Amino acid sequence: MRLLAISDLHIAAEENRQALEALPAFPDCWLILAGDVGETAAQLDRVLACLGERFARLIWVPGNHELWTTGETERGEAKYRTLVEIARRRHVLTPEDPYALWPGPEPRLAIVPLFLLYDYSFRPDDVPLEQVCDWAAETRAVCADEVLLDPTPFSSRAAWCEARCTAAEARLAALPPNTETVLINHYPLRQDLVRIPRVPRFAPWCGTRRTEDWHRRFRARVAVSGHLHVRRTDWRDGTRFEEVSLGYPRDWDRDNGIAAYLREILPGPAAPPDASSIASIRHW
Repeated sequence: MRLLAISDLHIAAEENRQALEALPAFPDCWLILAGDVGETAAQLDRVLACLGERFARLIWVPGNHELWTTGETERGEAKYRTLVEIARRRHVLTPEDPYALWPGPEPRLAIVPLFLLYDYSFRPDDVPLEQVCDWAAETRAVCADEVLLDPTPFSSRAAWCEARCTAAEARLAALPPNTETVLINHYPLRQDLVRIPRVPRFAPWCGTRRTEDWHRRFRARVAVSGHLHVRRTDWRDGTRFEEVSLGYPRDWDRDNGIAAYLREILPGPAAPPDASSIASIRHW
């Protein structure tokens, strides 16, 4: 039995949709979907229906694309709640559900889906919050969220992020002290994991400094994320960080099929000798 992960399926792209439908079954495996499977509620339902028949269990967290308002009437928190209900009807674990315990031969290990958003704190200290979009635009780094991701009823995406982090911290702090975790969030939990050579100033839309030490505070065995479209494995303080994006058609080799991009989270690779500090592996 294995826990696998992938994110950023972006099935709005026809090439990605066709490749997803050709994915073989993994009936003994659980699959993490770490956000950006599509851009509409219908696309999310299509993906969950497709993959629900091929895996023993699905775990889903939203990315920014799922929350976009693209011709749909629901927006912000209301759209998120609709997506959660779609997932629950498909018996998919969401950030709103009780954490599942991994049934493998492990110590007590909780599977923790998170929805945390971002608060623009992944920016240089000398760039004021009110200037961050202009600073990013100097190098043509622009995020469609500024138009398409409505935070209603919150005053801003940063305020929504704060509320989500506060709620998640309380739930995680309530876990028994002998419980380890697999933390799953669309955005990376640490700023030093954001390496986007093509658009380095896109970082403000990639997470929050508030989660910088969550892997230590909440005993994370593995932290899973997507969003960056830069697949890699990093180690910090003995925790394995997995960026598991597929990405747009230009970001992956379609001759390999999507199965080649499923990352094994559990049991996963052994830690390298220097995992207590910093180590990285790039996945091309």
